[in-house]
Amino acid sequence: MPEMPEVETVRRGLTPHLSGSVVTFVDLRRPNLRFPFPDNFEEILIGAKIERIDRRSKYLLFRLSNGYTWMSHLGMTGVWTVGSEGKGKHDHVYFEFDDGMKTAVYTDHRRFGFMDIFETSNESEQKWLSSLGPEPLTDDFTAQVLKSNLHGKRSPIKSALLDQRVVSGLGNIYVSEILFRSKISPIKTASEVAGKSNMVNTKIKRIFENTNQVIAEAIMVGGSTISDFRGVSGDS
Repeated sequence: MPEMPEVETVRRGLTPHLSGSVVTFVDLRRPNLRFPFPDNFEEILIGAKIERIDRRSKYLLFRLSNGYTWMSHLGMTGVWTVGSEGKGKHDHVYFEFDDGMKTAVYTDHRRFGFMDIFETSNESEQKWLSSLGPEPLTDDFTAQVLKSNLHGKRSPIKSALLDQRVVSGLGNIYVSEILFRSKISPIKTASEVAGKSNMVNTKIKRIFENTNQVIAEAIMVGGSTISDFRGVSGDS
């Protein structure tokens, strides 16, 4: 599954191509991906300018000029490609933009990805985003916050770090690497790692520092979680 570094790579790849473009045509080639498309999906998109593309955890957030946010989750095998004619068997959504030449296609072999659209002012109430924890490399993610989120949890530390409410954006391969570098057994309970004291201990410090380092390294190389991950140009 594309995790935070892969989704950030896609965001950076799409931005120079689509930011500032107006959506002029949307072709939904099936009624659903993992979930059905919203009833008003095409109507809201057509005529709207993509002002910028943000990311929250594993979600792409296309900020539109009409006050809406168009959200895309890649699921297991979702891929965005710019400049494609979209004639493949698994090319499920096709877009055209105002310059007459620019196109984008969303391809998803397993169809575990999905799209949604919502008023940007209501983002804090959006069900996919409202419960997400802090993500690495942000001011909200600190060693103290990490300790607090792990405190009292009886689950193994690996499971706890995969909980998107504790830290958002992490997946199996990254958590495994973080714990390996931190020299902490993945089966040790989260509460053991966090400790009983209110002070941040050395284990938490190591996890915090290695989380930021591992994610920064992964973003630098364009992600690394799955062999069939592709950037927006189709390159692996």
